[in-house]
Amino acid sequence: MIRLATAADVDALVALHAEARATYYRGHLPAAEILGPEAVAGARERWADAVGRGAVLCAERDGVIAGVAAHRVDGAAAVLSQLHVAPAQWRRGVGGELHAACLAAWRAAGVTSARLEVFERNERAQAFYAAHGWRPDPETPRSGRHLVLRLTPGPEPE
Repeated sequence: MIRLATAADVDALVALHAEARATYYRGHLPAAEILGPEAVAGARERWADAVGRGAVLCAERDGVIAGVAAHRVDGAAAVLSQLHVAPAQWRRGVGGELHAACLAAWRAAGVTSARLEVFERNERAQAFYAAHGWRPDPETPRSGRHLVLRLTPGPEPE
């Protein structure tokens, strides 16, 4: 089930975010940058803000948050700022369901272009996004240690 996140979900979102990031950044970033008190406090503040704006979708499995997507729409453009799935739920369709829900929201809002950044060494995420139609941004292909990808949501599939 996909639903909007509520303030009651913030702690679970922070925990899922930290677990997912610790998995794909392992060996690339110091653990303190992901799991340290300052990192967790900053993540909590950002998730609470995004939830307050109504910009966070949760995927639930058996009453537990299995994945999360944060996005925002600015006119005809959207940004997918976060899409995380609990590692125990990888390859079970959670990410695809969240992605589809974001696409539906963007289409309803008249979005013509979406953007995201993905860590350059996160090959799993890059493959996921490529399979869902995301392509390198020809104008700005990189942002620091991240690749910039673009998607044209297009019309609702028949």
